[in-house]
Formats: sequence, C-alpha cells, structure tokens
Amino acid sequence: MVLLVLVTALWAFSFSLIGEFLAGRVDSDFAVLTRVLLAALVFLPFTRWRGVPGGMKLGILITGMLQFGITYLCLYRSFSYLTVPEVLLFTIFTPLYVTLIDDALFRRFSPVALLAAAIATLGAGIIRYDGLSEDFITGFLLLQVANFTFAAGQVGYKHVMRHYALALPGYRTFGYFFFGALVIALPSFLIFGDADKLPTTSLQWGILGWLGLAASGLGLYLWNRGACEVDAGTLAIMNNALVPAGLLVNLLIWNRDADLMRLMLGGAVIAFSLWVNARFHPRARVLAGP
Repeated sequence: MVLLVLVTALWAFSFSLIGEFLAGRVDSDFAVLTRVLLAALVFLPFTRWRGVPGGMKLGILITGMLQFGITYLCLYRSFSYLTVPEVLLFTIFTPLYVTLIDDALFRRFSPVALLAAAIATLGAGIIRYDGLSEDFITGFLLLQVANFTFAAGQVGYKHVMRHYALALPGYRTFGYFFFGALVIALPSFLIFGDADKLPTTSLQWGILGWLGLAASGLGLYLWNRGACEVDAGTLAIMNNALVPAGLLVNLLIWNRDADLMRLMLGGAVIAFSLWVNARFHPRARVLAGP
C-alpha cells in the first residue's frame, strides 16, 4: 500500500509537468518512446537472461505491451477527439476494469471489490466532471481501450508473478516489461511520429529524462510491485486516488483554478471506498511493501 501511495504522489507531479511543458509542444509518440527507452536502459543491467521461465518472460513482456505501450498510444490519440475535461472524466472507469479482469482470471465475482471500485469511480467523477461535448464516441472508445489495457497490465503482472514463484528480486525481471512496451512504442513513432515536433529546449529534454527514469522506470516498477501486495479492490481504488492528488499538485504549484469543495468531497468519497473494501472484502490485504 505504501508503494502505491508513493507512486501516486510521483505520478501526480509528473502529469503536471506533461501538461505544462510538453503537451502540444513535443510529439507524443516521441515522448512515449523516449520514456520507454530510458526506463528500459535503467533495468537492462539488472535483467536476468538465464534461469527465467519462458512463460514468465512472455507474460511480463505482454503486460508491458498492454500497460505502457497500448495504453499510451490510445491515451494520446484520444486527445484528438476529446476535450481535456472529457479525457479526465473517462479515465475514472479503470477501477471497474481492474476488479472485473481480476475476477475473470480467478473465475469468481467479488461484489464488495466491485462496489468499492464503483464508489471510487463516483468520487473521481465528482472531482472531474465538467460537462460533455456532443461528438465524443470515438475518443471515449479509444480511452476505454487505454483504461482496459492499463488495468489488464496491472492485474496481469500480479498474476504472472504469483504463478511463477521465482527466487529473484522483481527488478531482475522487470526489464521485460519495458521491452514489451518498446514493441508498441517504436513502430508507433515510426508510423505516426512528427519529426518536426522533437524537443527543442534543455527543459523539455530534462522533463523527458525525469519522466523516463523516475515516472516510467521507477514509478511503474514500484506500482506493479505494490499491486502484487494488495487485493484487487484496493488496487482498483488506488487507480483513482491520482485524481485528487493530481489536482492538488497542480493547484499548489501552478495555481490553477480548482473547485476545492468538489476536490475535498470527491477525495472523501475515494477514501470511503478504500475503507469499504478494507472492512468488508474477505480477501483484502493491505501490506507495507514487497
């Protein structure tokens, strides 16, 4: 649980950097590719090549394709069809996908986890809702693919690591995650990338470096390790904890307008959903770390 909270704070800060300094200025495909390459380089020296089951390598690689590669490809494309408030609003369905995918893999149904995720979604919706435009179906569908693949990657990694009880630290195999993301990010840049919108300032390069090394490299590793230590309901709820955290960081640093009453109310609803899951979910496990 501590890892998920720490990464939530890290990502809340990073998203503000993207919105303030990169969005609309740096090609999104190049930004994603840079983040993947830097994160892969971080884990490359630690990657264990021998003694790792082929199924485990493939499983982690696929989770990287889903959680990083396809997710970001669809997320950035959705901005062509949706306003920023709509993008924010439509990401709140991720917790529902987390619980449903986890239940599907276990061939079970957990009403408490689904209820807690629905409450968390309501809380995020209270914070993010700002009206809808008439033409949003294409963007909505793209974003739901992004939400689904991000959820599937988290749950999939958790199940892969549980299935292969290898006596190795997680960082010795996490490089395969970014190798999988590279399978998606590199062709995307080669096909859709705009060479005229590469970074032009040291600040932009510095932010890309931070996002690749910290937000993507360290952040995704710690997030997925944290996901392995909590139940699906808690993981689902933490996916929406980024909503109040992101708005709070943006408000404090860049003084952007935010409805503080909605922020506090939505945050309280998300906190309540976490309590519901911890109190009533029979399999809830909230631990301090891996």
